[in-house]
Amino acid sequence: MIIASIGNFDGVHRGHQAIVAAARAAAGAGGRVVAVTFDPLPVAVLRPDAAPARLTSAARREALLLECGCDAVHVLDPRSGILTESPEGFIEHLRAEVPFDAIAEGADFRFGRGRSGDVTTLAAIGARVGFKTIEVPEVDEALSDGSMIAARSTAVRWMLSMGRVADAARLLGRAHALEGVVERGDQRGRLLGFPTANIMTTSMALPADGVYAGRAIVDGRHYQAAISVGTKPTFGSNARVCEAHVLGLDAALDSYGWPIEVRFERWLRSQWRFPGPDALVAQLREDVARTAALA
Repeated sequence: MIIASIGNFDGVHRGHQAIVAAARAAAGAGGRVVAVTFDPLPVAVLRPDAAPARLTSAARREALLLECGCDAVHVLDPRSGILTESPEGFIEHLRAEVPFDAIAEGADFRFGRGRSGDVTTLAAIGARVGFKTIEVPEVDEALSDGSMIAARSTAVRWMLSMGRVADAARLLGRAHALEGVVERGDQRGRLLGFPTANIMTTSMALPADGVYAGRAIVDGRHYQAAISVGTKPTFGSNARVCEAHVLGLDAALDSYGWPIEVRFERWLRSQWRFPGPDALVAQLREDVARTAALA
């Protein structure tokens, strides 16, 4: 038996995890769960100007889907024309590639040309052609302020845009992570006594400008990290960057081109324009001390 689930799965948040769990339960011991997803994401093809930054790269998304219970990830290219097919044509096309016996989806699932199909449409098609539809309820999560919100990718992005990385983690089921390659920066941090790894990344979601306590993963080892996102306002007008002061890894920051993952765990403060380097250094000492205290 093959149980499929279709979606962007950007972030592989608690809602996605619940869908995979429902598919896993339906598949039983001998069945297979296949996540069907897209690369690039459909919105990047249909409305590129409105495409949001991604929460997970394609490779990271696949790893997370396999980790939470999928047996395989089947990737569709939305540029192939599949997005213009009717709901019936979309399912026929998909079943030719993934011959599923059932499909698990959330209540807000949409598919087919103009997103005209929904879970009711899916169930009707399944009744005609011979597959079962499993509707999975939304997952509501409690936030730090006690309010409840449905776990959705849009909600995660909003939390990040407000710097609420701890609440984003509640929706994701883990800290928001950014993977990239260390590139050469202006080396100002080194001159101030706080060398940083400047992380080169493209099209990935950054939290709001500010300073965060978190973790850095380098060569499989975990380090505490004070992470800065912003434009370095103390030193004039600069491009927006993400840089991490990795505690206990100063020597490695002399080189470039190596991969790093940073995880945003706690908001520390906003980006400020300091009157000069001495005031900035005093604040950086405090930021690093607060980061170390969160071990």
